[in-house]
Amino acid sequence: MFLTELRGVGRVTVFPLEDLTVAYTTRSGDGRGLGEVGVVGVVGERGNGEEVWRLAQGLGGRVHGQEQARWILTQASRARVVAAFTELRDVKWTAYVRRRFVLDALFANHEVLVTGQMELPVTRASL
Repeated sequence: MFLTELRGVGRVTVFPLEDLTVAYTTRSGDGRGLGEVGVVGVVGERGNGEEVWRLAQGLGGRVHGQEQARWILTQASRARVVAAFTELRDVKWTAYVRRRFVLDALFANHEVLVTGQMELPVTRASL
């Protein structure tokens, strides 16, 4: 069950994480445009976002929610910084949010991490 649906237009980084295709973007919680909400979603119908939390526990060895959220954001920001993966500019995206997690401190410039499924207007073959 998804909590909410978010839509936006902007920069989306698409990267592989184990056997998943994951997308990462940012969103502002208010009109400041700071991008303090990190949006990480599994691309396509294969998952609902819980897979990235399981990877954080299994691969990252993280068991606490704060540690798992930081691991997920680290993978997403690393993919963006390395720029070795697909970078989509000014793309329309839709995220079906399954989990919203408030961080106890600012991390990778984010106050909140939302995870779920991400829909992009490109085919999986082009990713």
